[in-house]
Amino acid sequence: MIINKPNLKPSNPNFSSGPTTKRPNWSLSNLESALLGRSHRSIECKSRLRKIIDKSKNILGMPENYLLGIMPGSDTGALEASLWNLLGQRGVDVLAWENFGKDWVVDVVEQLKIKNLNVYVSDYGELPDLSKINFTNDVIFTWNGTTSGVKVPNGDWIPDNREGLTICDATSAIFAMPIDYKKCDVLTWSWQKVLGGEAAHGMLALSPRAVQRLETHQPSWPIPKAFRLANNKKLIKGIFEGNTINTPSMLCVEDVLDTLGWVDRIGGLKELFNRSNKSLGYISQWIDRISWIEFMNPNEETRSNTGITFQIKDEWFNELEENNQRKLISKITSMLADENVANDISGYPKAPPSFRVWGGGTVEPDNIRRLLPWIEWAYNEIKLQQNNLKAIKVA
Repeated sequence: MIINKPNLKPSNPNFSSGPTTKRPNWSLSNLESALLGRSHRSIECKSRLRKIIDKSKNILGMPENYLLGIMPGSDTGALEASLWNLLGQRGVDVLAWENFGKDWVVDVVEQLKIKNLNVYVSDYGELPDLSKINFTNDVIFTWNGTTSGVKVPNGDWIPDNREGLTICDATSAIFAMPIDYKKCDVLTWSWQKVLGGEAAHGMLALSPRAVQRLETHQPSWPIPKAFRLANNKKLIKGIFEGNTINTPSMLCVEDVLDTLGWVDRIGGLKELFNRSNKSLGYISQWIDRISWIEFMNPNEETRSNTGITFQIKDEWFNELEENNQRKLISKITSMLADENVANDISGYPKAPPSFRVWGGGTVEPDNIRRLLPWIEWAYNEIKLQQNNLKAIKVA
């Protein structure tokens, strides 16, 4: 079967899962008012940093009594700061079903060496059994697995009367899907995920219960300055008022403020959800009619609408060794990049051979709709090449 090359291309070929594409109609000229060459401690710069905190809380509808601060080291820095400062008072349950969740397992097991520990790890495309979690312990989990296309269905599995803290890596979920904040004592994310911001800056939200832990618990291990949220059981309040632990980029600050302003203009959080869900809808409809492709996550209830991950399931492809499968995926994605149709849509390197298309709110859903026929075309071209090679070998 020959498939003709499509005529219509996405207007923006960037579908990376991080850093993700800039908002529609973004321009460097939007950043001309950035306070460059100024101290981040100046009144003006601190005002911009505080504005990020206030606008984020307002758009997200976060509880008023939650604190929100800007952290170094992107989502990783924010999440690890919470681990280093909060853990050690009680046991820990940690869940992992994709690569970054497994990094938190390493932190807890090998770095902090927590003794009373339960680790729940499942394969890509699956969730661990949430009914087994012990909430007398502190619990670490990702709301949405960036590299696996799997999210938790909701927060109903987390009890309101839990004894331990819940520490949630929300970086590829927040601004894209509903999150029950009161089920999370800690939430972390980065500007470079759903907001399409620049790298290296993270956000850390703390519930009153998490603040109480900081003010009553002194970890037994030393805490690096870049992670330090309290001194001698006293919260460093400035972090949550526009001060930062290290020097932020005021150019990146202006950039994320620009995106937050765009979110307000298009209708806020609800419209971001709609855009992500529409992108997932286009891919779902496409997969329903294509025989040779399937979601990595077969469960619609837990399927991500941001890191949308799918695999080839053709018999000839599945018979190949994994290394050769990866090579063919790479050929397909290279063809699409050469055509200026799609950049960065290979699955995560440690995940099974797959495609991953970012569906966060800064992506125009119509561009995802335009991309899909191109994947069909490139796949068909590769399959024809493989069949020709096989025929030559047989001859």
